[in-house]
Amino acid sequence: MTERFPAIRVTMLPRDTNAHGTIFGGVILSYIDLAGGIECRRRSPKKFVTKAMHEVVFVAPVHLGDLVTFYTRTIRIGHTSITVGVEVEVERLGLGGTKEIVRVTEAEVIYVAVGDDGKPIPVQS
Repeated sequence: MTERFPAIRVTMLPRDTNAHGTIFGGVILSYIDLAGGIECRRRSPKKFVTKAMHEVVFVAPVHLGDLVTFYTRTIRIGHTSITVGVEVEVERLGLGGTKEIVRVTEAEVIYVAVGDDGKPIPVQS
């Protein structure tokens, strides 16, 4: 495993919220996928597609205005695939300069390197 890398950092905006003022889980899932793809590109210049995302359990909500960081690390490099761990943390910036770091979720995502025909190719060539 490699050291974790801050792949994406984004502030959650009103367009990302549900009727309760928290961020849609699907928005976070999309960023998890994007962050994992960035980690793959750090390892290989190939084109990658998402094969699987293991169970994602949200342990804390993400609120409007939270600064969300998606940390990645390579877990395994196979012949045609890369498995990436993604950890999601929020920084809640309160009034008066208070700051709280909260772990939101984590995921293991498997990506497959593909050629122009969409078929798997070796990650390293």
